[in-house]
Amino acid sequence: MRDLGEFALIDRINAGRAQGPAVRLGPGDDAAVLAAARGNYVVSTDMLIEDRHFRLDWSNPDEIGRKAIAQNAADIYAMGAEPVGYVIGLGLPGDTPVDFVTRLADGFWAEAQRAGGSVAGGDIVHSAQLVISVTAFGDPLGDRPVTRSGARAGGTVAIAGRPGWSAAGFALLSHAHPGVMRGYEDSAAAVVRAAAAAHRAPHPAYDLVRAAMGTGTPPEALTDISDGLLADLGHLAAASGVAVAVDSARLRDPDLELCAAELEADAGQWVLAGGEDHVFAGVWAPGVTPPAGWTPIGRIEAGRGVTVDGARYRGAGGWEAFSGSDSAKSDHSR
Repeated sequence: MRDLGEFALIDRINAGRAQGPAVRLGPGDDAAVLAAARGNYVVSTDMLIEDRHFRLDWSNPDEIGRKAIAQNAADIYAMGAEPVGYVIGLGLPGDTPVDFVTRLADGFWAEAQRAGGSVAGGDIVHSAQLVISVTAFGDPLGDRPVTRSGARAGGTVAIAGRPGWSAAGFALLSHAHPGVMRGYEDSAAAVVRAAAAAHRAPHPAYDLVRAAMGTGTPPEALTDISDGLLADLGHLAAASGVAVAVDSARLRDPDLELCAAELEADAGQWVLAGGEDHVFAGVWAPGVTPPAGWTPIGRIEAGRGVTVDGARYRGAGGWEAFSGSDSAKSDHSR
């Protein structure tokens, strides 16, 4: 990077890229221009910092790029919207190989094409470590965004995706489990490698949100499970002024239990409190069955807070920045 320079790098990583239809003006001017088809934008920003949210000895640049886009795109979908564009801020050490940055950009674009939207611009600066900041812009898929505050007593809580896999991958990578690092062929090693991959680059079920929003009975409330299932359901419950009752039997995952056995760990803790899966949780109105692909895991009741099988959960509930709480979030400094 020190030899190539900022503007040559910008030209290189933008060469041959095709902008999405919502991008009226992409990289090359003082700012990007995006079209707001429905008159409102949904906007979200997230940051990733080397050795806190990812590690270069665990993840390749493509995976880091995909993860950076995925965690932002998931927030857009969690509002019942679809991404139309992203702007990315990069802080890079001067000795960063140019090939690393081009592969990072490939990861940005690969996940953007899967989620929707394109990379409309950004900024590159010199920094002591790799820092990535992504701002995503989204267009609501319905008449208005879907917030956390729409849940009503009697509604059904359902999820799209498999919670706990990123937490399992984090635990396995932290212990340098041989099934992650070597090409074992047995079933346990295959599951271990899948968990590690889920941590390195999440795979949100964008298509299930699109499909749900296209039905006559879309969810009344939505959220992205990034801080932990119970923590984020707690945010939804607080915003809606209701209680969420979770049925843990609906969350059992035999594959995760296989991973947990490898480490003598608790798969249930990964599922209930693990972060960074970017699973979606939605609430459907009383009497409405969630669409195909969504797994019902509980119900909305009158009251406050979240219960598991009728009782308050006594383990760690999820991640909160600066709290020091026990979590599987990728806080590698702890």
